[in-house]
This record gives sequence, structure tokens and C-alpha cells, in this order.
Amino acid sequence: MVLTTVADSGDSVNCTFGSRYLRSPPPKFKLGEQSIPKDAAYQIIHDELMLDGTPRLNLASFVTTWMEPECDNLIMASLNKNYVDMDEYPVTTELQNRCVNMIARLFHAPIGDQEAAVGVGTVGSSEAIMLAGLAFKRKWQHRRKSQGKPYDKPNIVTGANVQVCWEKFARYFEVELKEIKLSEGFYVMDPVKAVELVDENTICVAAILGSTLTGEFEDVKLLNELLSKKNKETGWDTPIHVDAASGGFIAPFLYPDLDWDFQLPLVKSINVSGHKYGLVYPGVGWVVWRSKEDLPEDLVFHINYLGSDQPTFTLNFSKGSSQIIAQYYQFIRLGFEGYRNVMENCRENARVLREGIEKMGKFEVVSKDVGVPLVAFTLKDSSKHTVFEISENLRRFGWIVPAYTMPPDAQHIAVLRVVIREDFSRSLAERLISDIDKVLKEVEALPSRVSVKAAEVKAGVKDGGGVTKHVKKSDREIEEEVTTYWRRLVDGKRTGAC
Repeated sequence: MVLTTVADSGDSVNCTFGSRYLRSPPPKFKLGEQSIPKDAAYQIIHDELMLDGTPRLNLASFVTTWMEPECDNLIMASLNKNYVDMDEYPVTTELQNRCVNMIARLFHAPIGDQEAAVGVGTVGSSEAIMLAGLAFKRKWQHRRKSQGKPYDKPNIVTGANVQVCWEKFARYFEVELKEIKLSEGFYVMDPVKAVELVDENTICVAAILGSTLTGEFEDVKLLNELLSKKNKETGWDTPIHVDAASGGFIAPFLYPDLDWDFQLPLVKSINVSGHKYGLVYPGVGWVVWRSKEDLPEDLVFHINYLGSDQPTFTLNFSKGSSQIIAQYYQFIRLGFEGYRNVMENCRENARVLREGIEKMGKFEVVSKDVGVPLVAFTLKDSSKHTVFEISENLRRFGWIVPAYTMPPDAQHIAVLRVVIREDFSRSLAERLISDIDKVLKEVEALPSRVSVKAAEVKAGVKDGGGVTKHVKKSDREIEEEVTTYWRRLVDGKRTGAC
């Protein structure tokens, strides 16, 4: 069976049912004039999706890729429920409120047994961070207005290792982003340098519990101590937000003695991703506040056109209920013991992988033992081959292992990162070790592609008259240029985000 799709140019493009044939280059599609059989529509899409990567082998992602069949059934049964229709779906709303209270108490929010926590479910941690940031900005503006001071130049202090959603918040909501640069061997925010950047216009300092780059936990306790001292000296009231997108469902179970949450008085809000180590499919996130005083009332909207008065503080309106229900399933299904067992298993598999990589003798592991269960590692010698080559060749075995450079001022360091999730077993860890070893030996047997690029770098540049000037560059400068070259090459080949 052959189907015809009409391109914008008017040319017809043949799509063969049962196989993936699409004339290249792909056309700009528009809505067809006629319907096609449902089986045909299903098969066309199904066949194309076969060319996607396998989610469970996507070791770039922190996002959950497996849930129990019983939870899958609950998700399918609630796909047609619009979460925002609280009057029509009151039980779903109640489940969300229960999740908020469970999370707030897990993070030691100072609330009584009969007191409701302040928080909301979001599409993910990106929305959660936007909401938390808006709350900080609005509260800072109120305080500045009451003092008769300017309130038009807010800023936020973070490390350069923050996820891109923080940059989005700063740009979208007109807040200056003050970033602490990284350095080789230290890939998280330095609390001392962070507090030095704080001024009267700082709406908050954002600490990361589980860096995307290395999984490392930032020292929130030290940040709280230093910032408390500065607040006392200056009379300011600069608070802390903890971005616990990755680590929020890890620290309470693996590191219960770690001080990072609402036990620290300056921590006013925390976000966490349910679709990461909350063990739910994408996308669901959560943001909770220390108390209702930390969420300005003028940010909360009240609507009644869906049947009753409903307070709402979100960037989205309509959204599915299934992930909220799935989160509640995991909470009551696993409990504290179950989450602890899952996280301990992830940590053990990360240990197996780390030791296997270290035994090869070719890599240096840059991730820490305490943090998110992942392994980030770099080549000890990048003079002939790079981590980008290894990443590219691992795809032949089905593995999606990202290679990337660190943010400033450690951008000359390029690493590979493997995220250990619930569905990444020890046998898969051992298989990955074997495949990395194979790829490494294959790559080392090939001519050096780095040497060619390095030779070009050493050859120099042409001056204004077209004459080549030979410029002597240090090994560090060559390494940085080669790393940048490979990063651009890989980015050029990438067809989508992992």
C-alpha cells in the first residue's frame, strides 16, 4: 500500500506502508486533504519511531524510562483527565495535595501534623524553578518598595553548572544571572565566591543538589552559614533556593544526615523532579515552600469558571493528570523503604561501572562517590583521540552516552557521563564496561583525528595580507581548540536532544 503526502511545493512524496521510505530531502508537510485508514496511520508512525534510540539505553537522560505495569494501567486510565478541572476531578486534586505534603515533610518543612504544606505539581523542574524564582523576585520587590528603594535591577547568584532553565528564568523574567565560574577539578558552585557576589539586589542564591555535569551535591550547609553571616552584617535578608531536581529523591534515602533542606533556616523553597528519581515518566515536577509567607499571595490566581473557587499558581493551565496519579502510586507503593532500596541499588551499580572504567587505566573519573548515581569520566590522554569519538562509536552498540565540555572556566575539559537509573541493572553495567573497552581499543587502532586538527592549529593563521603566521600555542590552548572543534562537529550531527 502506497500513501501520498503533498509537500508545500506541490510535489508528491511517496510513503510506503510497511517500510520507511521517504524521499530525501524531507518535505514541509501540511495537513492532507483526505483521511487514511487508522491501521495505516498507526503503522507509518510506528515504523518511523523504530529509528528512535532505545529509552532504556539512553544513558544521557535522568528521566524515568520504566514503571510497573499496574502504574502503566493507571496512567492509561487517566489520560483524558484535565488536571486543572479540580471541581470535576476532586480526587485527583486530593492526590496532588497528598504528594505535596509528603514531599514537604520529606524535606523537613516546619509544618504541624494537621497543617497543609505549600506547594504545587508542575510539568517538570523547569516550571517549578520559574515559579520559585517569581516568588523570590516578587517578595524582593515588595520589600524594596516598602523601604523606598529601587526594585528594577534584581539578580540571582548561581554556579555556571546550573541547568539551562535557570538561564531561561533570568532571560524571560528580566533578572541578572550572576554565575560562579568553575575550575578544573572543581565543577560545582563555590559557596564562598557565591556569597561574595551577593548584594542588596540579590533575590536568592540557587544551590544545586545534584549537578547535571557530575552529579555532585553542592554544600548548602556552608552556603547557609556564610549567607547568614552576611545577612547579619548587612541587614539584608537574602534567601536560598535548592534546585534538587536530581538529588531531592536521593539525599533523604542515601544521605539522611546531610543538611541541605528546610532544616537550614535560609532555605525557603525546593524543587524536585518526579520524573527523575521520583521514578515517574515525564513530565512531572514539584516545588514546595517553607511556609505560606514565602509565596506572595498576589502571585496566586483564583478562578471559578470551572465550577468552584480554585487557587492556581502555574505557568501552564491545562495539563494531564496521569503523572500526578503515577507519583502518588510510587509514594504509596514504595514508601521510604522502597525508595531507599532503589537508590541503594542505583548507587551499587554506579560503583560497579566506576570501578570497571577505572580498571581500564585510560580514564579519570571526575564524579564523586556522594551525589547522584552517575559516572562522569574523561580520557587521561586526549592528544590522539577524544571522548566525542568514543561517544560516537558507542552508538553502534545501541548505547547513548553523551560527551560534552564543562562550562566556563573549565571548558577545556570534555567528559562522558553515564546516568544510572532504576532500570539499569548490574548486567547492563558489565556489558557497557565491555563495550567501552572494545570501542576504546578500536579507536586507539585508528589514525589520530586529533593530531590532524592539532596540526592545523599549530600551522597558524593568515594575516591581513594573506600571509600565514606561525603561532606557537601551548598544549592547553591546542587542547581547548581541539575540544571546541569536536563539540561543534558532534552538535552538527545531532538531530535531536537526548
